[in-house]
Amino acid sequence: MAKRLSFRVHGNVQGKSRISVLSPNQFKKKSNLQFRYYTRKKATSYGVTGWVRNTPNNKVEGEAQAEDDVLHKFMKDVESGPSHSTVDKVEKQETDVVDGETGFEVRR
Repeated sequence: MAKRLSFRVHGNVQGKSRISVLSPNQFKKKSNLQFRYYTRKKATSYGVTGWVRNTPNNKVEGEAQAEDDVLHKFMKDVESGPSHSTVDKVEKQETDVVDGETGFEVRR
């Protein structure tokens, strides 16, 4: 049976941009792998549907839907995060299943 969780991730999870000099007159903005794209990649690999977005207060939040065992594995990955992040806490709350949802999207 499908289950849906809303989640909010606390910690250093949005990454920082840094500027790299390519030549004296050229600059390139490099961004660390962002937590929400990591989350989408993991969700897609498990077949989880839902969404994820950054919040104005430097957290990441979203909703994820899948069978209970799959959702559990996915949330373990969210709790670990990508290598550049530090996850301090993940708040989870069960919410209503969304019928007909396909895919997992990054929202802005």
